[in-house]
Amino acid sequence: MSIIVQNVQRVISLRRSPLRRNLEIARSCLGVKCFNIAVICASNSKMRKINRIYRGKDTTTDVLSFPFYEDLHPGSIPLPSFKDEYNLGDIYLGVECIYQQCQEVQDDFNSILTVTAVHGLCHLLGYRHDTVETWRKMFVKEEEILIEIKKTTGCTLKPLTTNFV
Repeated sequence: MSIIVQNVQRVISLRRSPLRRNLEIARSCLGVKCFNIAVICASNSKMRKINRIYRGKDTTTDVLSFPFYEDLHPGSIPLPSFKDEYNLGDIYLGVECIYQQCQEVQDDFNSILTVTAVHGLCHLLGYRHDTVETWRKMFVKEEEILIEIKKTTGCTLKPLTTNFV
């Protein structure tokens, strides 16, 4: 199945192929390689609008996930009934927001883009971080995935959920 990475913003230059490659590794690690996902790279204004409409928050953000399967428990894999249901959902990456955060802490943009996309992918599979217990599960899963990506790419990546939020 496929990973579609669409860049709908023109503010920050980005290379989609490394992101797609890293998400392939993440899908394999999660056991969902047969599922489609879409990653949409958006500007601050687009992210703010989506965040306001769907979450009631009038601010920009780095990632928004829209799962196809809304009631998944962390660690479970969907059981599609039809071919069209081999879809995990959509991940919106606020690349402008991510880039600004990287500038503030002097971090590598492409690495943080991958980490943020992995975070979004975990959300598509039911992982949350609204309690200490759910945060720990998500942190462990993100770390596991990022270790697998490091084995292939050599990049050292840290989970996005490093603090309970």
